[in-house]
Amino acid sequence: MGALDPEVAPWARGGAAGMAGAGAGAGARGGAAAGVEARARDPPPAHRAHPRHPRPAAQPSARRMDGASGGLGSGDNAPTTEALFVALGAGVTALSHPLLYVKLLIQVGHEPMPPTIGTNVLGRKVLYLPSFFTYAKYIVQVDGKIGLFRGLSPRLMSNALSTVTRGSMKKVFPPDEIEQVSNKDDMKTSLRKVVKETSYEMMMQCVSRMLAHPLHVISMRCMVQFVGREAKYSGVLSSIGKIFKEEGLLGFFVGLIPHLLGDVVFLWGCNLLAHFINAYLVDDSFSQALAIRSYTKFVMGIAVSMLTYPFLLVGDLMAVNNCGLQAGLPPYSPVFKSWIHCWKYLSVQGQLFRGSSLLFRRVSSGSCFALE
Repeated sequence: MGALDPEVAPWARGGAAGMAGAGAGAGARGGAAAGVEARARDPPPAHRAHPRHPRPAAQPSARRMDGASGGLGSGDNAPTTEALFVALGAGVTALSHPLLYVKLLIQVGHEPMPPTIGTNVLGRKVLYLPSFFTYAKYIVQVDGKIGLFRGLSPRLMSNALSTVTRGSMKKVFPPDEIEQVSNKDDMKTSLRKVVKETSYEMMMQCVSRMLAHPLHVISMRCMVQFVGREAKYSGVLSSIGKIFKEEGLLGFFVGLIPHLLGDVVFLWGCNLLAHFINAYLVDDSFSQALAIRSYTKFVMGIAVSMLTYPFLLVGDLMAVNNCGLQAGLPPYSPVFKSWIHCWKYLSVQGQLFRGSSLLFRRVSSGSCFALE
């Protein structure tokens, strides 16, 4: 969302809703949230917190990766470490790209195959749309195996730019001695530290998102060309020229606002929920308190990502709307005046979570498909 993937984290952006988290598992959102959660070592018995005041989960300072304490990014090893993060991000992005590709085609409403009749848990007949695997097989039949990686190049560049930006920002704007949440802190002090850490992460995430968004737009448009079999966006440089000529500078930032809002809501929701659960619901007297606290952030990330999925959907639809491609024009999509217009339209249609599931996809009641 770590920022291995500026689009989304595969577990975070819908993973719980159907393995569609959208991108790299430790992506921009997942990495940014996970970067502020850890567990401090238990103090000696004399300093152990009172059972009535549970200890919040310890959260490491964002400086830790910048070499302040001689860690991974310290000294002469910093460039090498950053290169390793970029390479790791590229690998995860490439492996997860077919998942994101199929997800995007479903998001724009492209359903080239008819649904099949199945039964639900109650034994009633229902219509199921093709799963990810069936959809991916169809793409291979049309474009070959290489077709599953349409739009990968600008996405790799976007992820690399996001990772480098976050690393550079930590060097230029180091956190002001962000303190690690300690098991000796009271609730007010620990909450203040969590807010400070989350604010710093939010700043880095928003800046990296804004810088990488133009490449994200190009990647989205390259992929949805599958719908109309167009070839308008073929390369990064030529795509930059086309967008600037037809839409101006603002054309590179369509869909940015819902993405930023989704990132902000995700970060604050995930970090604050995890903090309050660890502080108030997990009692130190419980033998497995340490293990529970270590997984709280991950579980909260999945839960919050389901709630913020509509921001991802609206942002991606706006990136391809009215750009001269069939996928962004009627009948696939109306021409939206703004992202709020797009949100309201999807809400009325009951489609705010379209594409959130890639395995068990039931036909909605408003669909043109019907049981015979």
